[in-house]
Amino acid sequence: MRDSGGTWVSDSQGPVQSGPGGQYNYLTYLIGASGRPADAGADPLQVAVEHRKELHKRFVPPRNYGDAVERMAAPGTVVLLDGPRGSGRRTAAVMMLHQLGSMEGRFEELAADESGLDAAPGDRFFLDLSSSTDDEYLTVQRNIASYRAVVQDRGARLVVVLPAGLEYLLDPELVPLVVRLGRPRGGAVLGRHLRVDGIAFESEQLADPGLAELLSRSPMRELARLAGMIRRARDTGHYGADFPSWCAEAIAAVTNRTGEVARQVKTHHTAHERALLLTAAMLEGASADAVFHGTRSLLKQLGEEPSETSRLTQPDFGEQLQSLHIKRSRESRVGFQGLAYDGAVRTHFWANFPDLRQDLRDWVGDCARLPGLSADDRRKLVVRFAEQCLAAGCPEHLCTLAERWTCSMPLKPLRAESAAALERGLSHERYGARFRGQIYDWVTAPRLSADFARVLTGVCLRVMASTHPDQALVRLHHLALRRGGDEIGEARAALLELARRSRRLYRLLVDRLHVRLRTRPRPNLALLNELAEPVPLPFGPPWPELRRSWRTLLTERTTVNWAPGVRHWLTAVQEDERCTPVLDVLPEAASGRADVLNRLYVISCDWAQTDTMSQELPRATRAAIAAQFWQKIDSAQDAGTIDGAPDASDSGEIQ
Repeated sequence: MRDSGGTWVSDSQGPVQSGPGGQYNYLTYLIGASGRPADAGADPLQVAVEHRKELHKRFVPPRNYGDAVERMAAPGTVVLLDGPRGSGRRTAAVMMLHQLGSMEGRFEELAADESGLDAAPGDRFFLDLSSSTDDEYLTVQRNIASYRAVVQDRGARLVVVLPAGLEYLLDPELVPLVVRLGRPRGGAVLGRHLRVDGIAFESEQLADPGLAELLSRSPMRELARLAGMIRRARDTGHYGADFPSWCAEAIAAVTNRTGEVARQVKTHHTAHERALLLTAAMLEGASADAVFHGTRSLLKQLGEEPSETSRLTQPDFGEQLQSLHIKRSRESRVGFQGLAYDGAVRTHFWANFPDLRQDLRDWVGDCARLPGLSADDRRKLVVRFAEQCLAAGCPEHLCTLAERWTCSMPLKPLRAESAAALERGLSHERYGARFRGQIYDWVTAPRLSADFARVLTGVCLRVMASTHPDQALVRLHHLALRRGGDEIGEARAALLELARRSRRLYRLLVDRLHVRLRTRPRPNLALLNELAEPVPLPFGPPWPELRRSWRTLLTERTTVNWAPGVRHWLTAVQEDERCTPVLDVLPEAASGRADVLNRLYVISCDWAQTDTMSQELPRATRAAIAAQFWQKIDSAQDAGTIDGAPDASDSGEIQ
């Protein structure tokens, strides 16, 4: 079954989410020209923790949240959260687990179609069924029952967000686990947002009639959006200098823009006017020259004929912008007067011209190559396009461009833009699983361009691994087994880096490599050899896995392949006494094989006689370590065969 692995939840919302309520989770990384993030040294799992901490600062508990937390206090507990849409169930679930404060166990989001659960004491799991259909809900309840048994047995915890309005479909055996949450006060949520953002206001200012209506009826994600608009109004400096002015502009941005844009589009009905309006919205903040050429590109894509009127007799570009109320700054940057007006324009065209979406996709694909766009302009273009595609239910358009931007020879590949498109898809609450499945299809396809392989490697390691590390590991493994050039080496390095982040992922890769030895022995043995090298790990040397790995390597590979690793481990013992157990591990892995034990003896003799460059590690120290190693070899020879670890089975393997 594809995508059956556990998933790490980094945050239930994007960084701007300020209170309860569902919202898309965008883990934004700066992608460099190589397709890898500019901050490649950052630990995505630590970033995930920081996101939850930020969410916690902005969190306002919904009604009955305390009851749910009280139930969750004991290990082995399962809690089901119900409540009306927009009441903050998803955020409440994440905060319940986050506030337990345990950093030892995993914090993972489960996929609805998983059939098994690998849990350990202290693990915290989260399952969001809020968007499930009736049929899906009935099916997944069988999984909840099996999860419950595992969670109780292992001392883990699980929170499940139920779909609103489907109480009548819930299995009676699960009903006692339900806590029904109520909507928190809108004023408290918005106020928490504003205080965290350092925006001063008086309590009575939240009682403004226009604002009060929004606070009483809006879902939590809309209140988060309103708070973000107020912050933007303050930060731009164009909409007054006090809270009432910022708030009025923000309210207009979230309530009135749709009608304003519809009236403007109706008034300006020529193809050129509408093309200019949409281009300015998609490239807002870019240079006027880029908007000019982008408009011509859009008209060409749509098959619109140029005007027969002489170019010199037509209105100049400044007049065209002015007629559409589009402003041009002193730096010749294009924008709109109203806060968030550009977003409303984009939404209008995607919502009301569905027959043009494919043409708009192809236009965006070409527009990203306009010479007048900066890297930041292109990034914003991709983000805006992704927002519209996902809102309109067209995730396949993002996949198409992500692949096209890296496969359109002889044009220069746009790796950063391709990565940004996939990041948006992977981070989407509704379509994330679809993008993970698409990436699996890509990495297992017969053909894959080198540039796209690099993009997929970076996306798996830096985006998917922060939310779904098991599935990221599987996809990186497929990439690492492909034939190719340097890009495959990068995939191998990324795979090993991910596996070395946690003991569980290390064990998962060891198991997977052993299973795949049956079909692809040579590359998987090479990976196992690299994985068994002595490198610093955050969890210490995994001796059982190393014993198993070395038993396989000593059996299946020639001496020339594994001898360097033996020497590296002996040196590691010389440099760090915590590596001393390897002196037992290697002879035990070779037990029953006199020829291999003899080779280990010869290798250690050569190693002991090798001069070292460090005066702190003299040859005498090496000789003492070698002598200890020889004793272990003698013991293994005397003991005969020692049972090795059993082979992994294919059952439950993640794809």
